[in-house]
Amino acid sequence: MDNLLGLLRVRVRKGINLAVRDTVSSDPYVVLTMGQQKLKTRAVKNNCNPEWNDELTLSITDVNVPITLTVYDGDTLTRDDKMGDAEIDIKPYTESLKMGSENLPNGCVVKRVQPSKTNCLSDESCCVWNNGKIVQDMCLRLRNVERGEVVLQIEWIDLPGRKAFSNES
Repeated sequence: MDNLLGLLRVRVRKGINLAVRDTVSSDPYVVLTMGQQKLKTRAVKNNCNPEWNDELTLSITDVNVPITLTVYDGDTLTRDDKMGDAEIDIKPYTESLKMGSENLPNGCVVKRVQPSKTNCLSDESCCVWNNGKIVQDMCLRLRNVERGEVVLQIEWIDLPGRKAFSNES
């Protein structure tokens, strides 16, 4: 517990144009994996454009440990089918936390992250100062599948008595 930096809230908002894994649709859900942690959203029945709006919270001990997002099609009688995966890169986000943004106006963009071969972003992603915290919205293009994207938002939660990314540390 001593090496815990803080918590990362991941709001898994929606899937866009996900692959069909059943006859005409899919029953998608998302699994987030980081080290030994594994969290999942609820499944949305018969929908290749699901809206989850689920919040999952990861304990962060090392910002360099990758966070993998995997989409599955829930099946009743057989093993769930994989519908693609993506990696969530939190390093640009944690860099923006270190900047000390307390005096910025709401909606101010602290950092812009462009899609590249080294991330799974399908579009520009911005770290934005909003209501006393920085949030980053991102749209991730799924890998190892014919199509699909997942829209999510990440937000850092400081632990009482610790400021992992304050500019005083």
